[in-house]
Amino acid sequence: MAHPAAPATILGQPNQLFVLFFTEMWERFSYYGMRALLVLFLITEASKGGWGWSRADATNLYGWYTGLAYLTPILGGYIADRLLGTRRSVLLGGFIIAAGHIALFMDTLPTFYLGLALVVLGTGLFKPNISAIVGQLYGPNNEGARDGGYTLFYMGVNAGAFFGISLCGYIGEKISWNLGFGLAGVFMILGAIQFWLSQGIFGGIGDKADAARKAEIQQQDDTPQHVVSDRLKAIFVFSFFTIFFWFAFEQAGGSMTIFAADYTDRTLVGTSGLVFKIINTAMTLVPAAILSWLLFKLYRSTGGQYALANVSLAVAFAIIWGLCLWMLGREFLMEQSEVPATWFGVLNSFFIVVLAPMFSKMWEKHWNPSGPVKFGTGLVLLGLGFAVLAYGAAGIPQGAKTAQVSMMFLTLAYLLHTMGELCLSPVGLSYISKLAPTRLLGLMFGVWFLNSAIANKIAGSTGAYIDQVSATYSMSAFFLIFTVIPIVAGVVLMALTPLMKKWMHGVH
Repeated sequence: MAHPAAPATILGQPNQLFVLFFTEMWERFSYYGMRALLVLFLITEASKGGWGWSRADATNLYGWYTGLAYLTPILGGYIADRLLGTRRSVLLGGFIIAAGHIALFMDTLPTFYLGLALVVLGTGLFKPNISAIVGQLYGPNNEGARDGGYTLFYMGVNAGAFFGISLCGYIGEKISWNLGFGLAGVFMILGAIQFWLSQGIFGGIGDKADAARKAEIQQQDDTPQHVVSDRLKAIFVFSFFTIFFWFAFEQAGGSMTIFAADYTDRTLVGTSGLVFKIINTAMTLVPAAILSWLLFKLYRSTGGQYALANVSLAVAFAIIWGLCLWMLGREFLMEQSEVPATWFGVLNSFFIVVLAPMFSKMWEKHWNPSGPVKFGTGLVLLGLGFAVLAYGAAGIPQGAKTAQVSMMFLTLAYLLHTMGELCLSPVGLSYISKLAPTRLLGLMFGVWFLNSAIANKIAGSTGAYIDQVSATYSMSAFFLIFTVIPIVAGVVLMALTPLMKKWMHGVH
């Protein structure tokens, strides 16, 4: 395994991690920014700039799109392992995604579908391989930093999601759907350029392995075959149980967005409006300041060697600061505030940015249970979040198309969902990098995302039944579906802990 020539670190992590952190951040900005708008844009009537689709059709398309975006990574992992190497795959995928967002900006039906297809293809190359590169940064000398590194990387994922949903969502809902989609593309272009200009910092990490290098990797990986087989079984079990997590969690872009738009009281006046504006300002500017500080740390660590890459990052952050200040100033001038429906998606990302360092330290120093227990805990917390929504929706009349439920229920649900996500997703990425043999690393990340693809498709299909279930039973019954299934799955996985520990052969 190749390692960087210089052991420079930032916050105890390899400085290359933060190049990947920002690259992934901009990709997730574009993905979640567009995702936040997709269903709302499709169901909004044509007189307001949307396409007037039914809720069922919009959520079904959402399910197909997000499902395919997580299906193509299994092919992307294979291409990286066999042909391009992980680093070239990430670079090519980033530029394909950018082309997809440009197509979405054009606002015609053919370019809309072309744009979705390009984003799906680009994500297939980008998503599994940037996660694999993170794993390749760690070796015997810094293995203890791996879990913390993946948690920080996951913080970057959600920082991008936070600003993507906040800015693209606001501009799409309040100004223009087209501009919201277009803004997502701008940051993907800047992210791809930044990664391209930072290639030298990785040394041989992520390069395509030639025949001699593959033979060397095979020789270095002297793990007995029965251990490899058992660990692959563990990866498949972890990956399978993610279906029960993501099929519920991904209601955030479908049925939970519809619930926020049509069933939640989002109008704020007087003192409550002022309090929200102050909280929203702090939620926006504090993460921006933290990320700007990390950018400064990266600049100090890499010096002038990668000046152009740092300039690209600086331009992106200048745009972020400008848009944030414009958005917040515009809202402060309004007497009555209506919280955008997309804003609630920001809560997940905000909570992750705040809680990720705490969870990282907890895993390292205080409570660090086995992987199955962490996964099971995450599933139970997710189910409890939907229990909160089921309780909040209890007063909605059967078949109602609108309601005025307090925002507190969605807020608490997103907090519990985020805590569950932190127990499962970054931990899962770390376990794959530990359990998979080097020669199969990209492919195993592809398997992980394959199960996410299945979950996302199921999420779209089940979310499409929101009207039918609420009309036949109740809105509360609809959310109880997503309460019971994750909790049962979590309990089952925790019961499998002894078997999973046996298969993992000492990997904790």
